[in-house]
Amino acid sequence: MLAAYLGWMLDAFDFFTVIFLVGPLAAEFGVEKSAIVLTLTATLAMRPVGAFLFGLFADRYGRRNALMANVLGYSVLALACGFSTSYAMFFGLRALFGITMGGEWGVGAALALEASSPRRRGLMSGILQSGYPCGYLLAALAAHFLLPVAGWRAMFWVGGAPALLALYVRSRVPESAVWRRRHAGGVREILASLRREGRHFLYLVLLMTMMMFLSHGTQDLYPDFLHSVHKLTPATVSLIAILYSLAAIAGSAFFGQLSELHGRRRGMIAALLLALAALPFWAYGGNLVTLAAGAMLMQAGVQGAWGVIPAHLNELAPASARSLIPGLAYQLGILIAAPTNTLEYALQSRVGYRAALAGFELAVIAGCMLAIAGSRERRGIAL
Repeated sequence: MLAAYLGWMLDAFDFFTVIFLVGPLAAEFGVEKSAIVLTLTATLAMRPVGAFLFGLFADRYGRRNALMANVLGYSVLALACGFSTSYAMFFGLRALFGITMGGEWGVGAALALEASSPRRRGLMSGILQSGYPCGYLLAALAAHFLLPVAGWRAMFWVGGAPALLALYVRSRVPESAVWRRRHAGGVREILASLRREGRHFLYLVLLMTMMMFLSHGTQDLYPDFLHSVHKLTPATVSLIAILYSLAAIAGSAFFGQLSELHGRRRGMIAALLLALAALPFWAYGGNLVTLAAGAMLMQAGVQGAWGVIPAHLNELAPASARSLIPGLAYQLGILIAAPTNTLEYALQSRVGYRAALAGFELAVIAGCMLAIAGSRERRGIAL
């Protein structure tokens, strides 16, 4: 669990670093801010490639080896981003980073949840998924303390540190006992499992698409929204981000455990209702306190719904493709939802930032509830 959690947290840190650097990077490379937002889209769009490659590798050759390769890959690429000398170079590195980022979630979730007790799976799922907002929190802390004194390049150089996690995985983390019992099948058998699950797999992609619209639509442009609309200083923006990241971590664990008690679908819908209630304060808050409170409640709800996802998807996947199917569905969802930031940024130029964020997320929350209500559930099965 620790290895999977740290892998996902540090992966998220390397991704979210960019959202706090939209202005500085645009100035450095002499491009519009929309061009930097486009690099986020490129990263998200390349993640399914990594999910397929690393997921297939993990189901065939072991979760542990795949996790080590994945962590080393995204660490090296994050470090290289700090040496970018042009926009084209930066764009290419962020696209390659998307491949390595895409592989971590499916591999780490399978490794962790196959080893956890069914009675604690919901809580473990929430803790594991909270690595994502924790990575956001680390990026906000770096923007608050490191950026003003060391500059934007140092933000990426710090992102090379996760390579040390591979040494921990190599020396301390055992291979999944489930994989050791079932790994005799080759690539053909793994892909056959994917074909057999075809219709259900497409549903999982739809669910993940809506969930990606939800999370990235509420996170990625929010710091720029606070700066552009409310004229908050970078230090204040990063402080608010720290607060709502802490709320997201708590929400993920809370609703993960709630899903263990009352069901995966009910736990997710309860979290989405909290996000819906927070929407007016999150988008239309008139002062700093209201904005901060709205952002905290919003992320507690958004990441609360996400906290159920690792357990829910792993329970629905066959053991022979448990790294591939959840991870690929997750990352294909991000591929379809990759234009989220570009769409929201274009929409704000027409209707204003407040209406763009609020209208987009209102539609997304409704869509998520419909998608979740139509899913099946296998809470508590033996993995």
